[in-house]
Amino acid sequence: MSKTPPEEKKVVKRAPRPKVKLSKDMAALRKLRLVIVAYSHVEREWFPTDDSYYAELEVEDRAAEVAKEVEKLGVPVKTLPGDPYFLTNLLVDKPDIVLNLVDTLKGKDRLQTSVPAALELSNIPYTGAGMEGMVIGNNRNLTKRLLMAYDVPTPPFQFCRRANIEINEELGLPLIVKLNEGGGSVGIDDHAVKENFEYAQKRAAKMIQTYHLPVVIEKFIDGPEVTVAVFDDGTRKHVLMGEKVFRKKPDGKHYFTSIDSYDDEKAYKYKMVDDHLKDKITALAIRAFNGLHHKDYAKFDVRVDMDTMIPYFTDSNPNTAFGPDLGLPFTEVFAMYNVPFSDILASLLSKYAKSLPQ
Repeated sequence: MSKTPPEEKKVVKRAPRPKVKLSKDMAALRKLRLVIVAYSHVEREWFPTDDSYYAELEVEDRAAEVAKEVEKLGVPVKTLPGDPYFLTNLLVDKPDIVLNLVDTLKGKDRLQTSVPAALELSNIPYTGAGMEGMVIGNNRNLTKRLLMAYDVPTPPFQFCRRANIEINEELGLPLIVKLNEGGGSVGIDDHAVKENFEYAQKRAAKMIQTYHLPVVIEKFIDGPEVTVAVFDDGTRKHVLMGEKVFRKKPDGKHYFTSIDSYDDEKAYKYKMVDDHLKDKITALAIRAFNGLHHKDYAKFDVRVDMDTMIPYFTDSNPNTAFGPDLGLPFTEVFAMYNVPFSDILASLLSKYAKSLPQ
């Protein structure tokens, strides 16, 4: 009696992840005599909340990690805090390039433009956005108005300076309230999205009183969230992206990134974006990158309306968190396309090194 052969196991072949190649000139790196990695100097008394303090405190450790990666490229490097002696130390050290990781000075985001200003006065090349790009990138109200001017979709919003302002109900619901300045999801906790105008107004008032900053009240786009990373290697702008797959809804109703999720390594993971949507976002991201005066690299947060398939640009980070840690969105998205941080760093430094004399 013949036996029925067991069913053969089906081998599912996964499509290989795309490989992106950045332009880099390893020979040019030998021109570099010294690279300085500049980072934010922070004191607890400068920040209104623990969350805003710890969101900035990590930059010193990240700068040390970046410095180690520079050393691996065979380039002399040192780290330097953005403190009152910053310019003096620069003039003494005379670096060839400054990797600018400074997000705040004296706890204020708006003072970060002082760093590119000092570097330009000193004729020292630096990475990241210049003064104009930093001013724009540190002001959500201005960023969103410029996005609108360049026909880049952004959710309807209202800019509020005073705690007792009445919300324009034409914005629709739900709403999310964000600080006009600052990154790292500061002020966006698990209860950031509000289902009615009264609660949104109360949240806006509380944030203005707590942080002493204006806020932006924005229509919350209840759809997929896409992290878009842009890197200019000197020959082209690479636009890579990943869609966040959240493990849970922070408030039990909506998927979004809250500051409370930063300590949860499993808060979300990334998956590839559909090609048609990717093409649409890519064109918009390059337009936004240029229009907002970003330079070298940036990150955009995009939410997609599933009814219209319109990708709405909700946030822009011109000098997004830069470092080798795969927990950093920019680095993690590039890793999805088989681009290690070492390649990003070598490409960035060699782009500047090429212009140095022999």
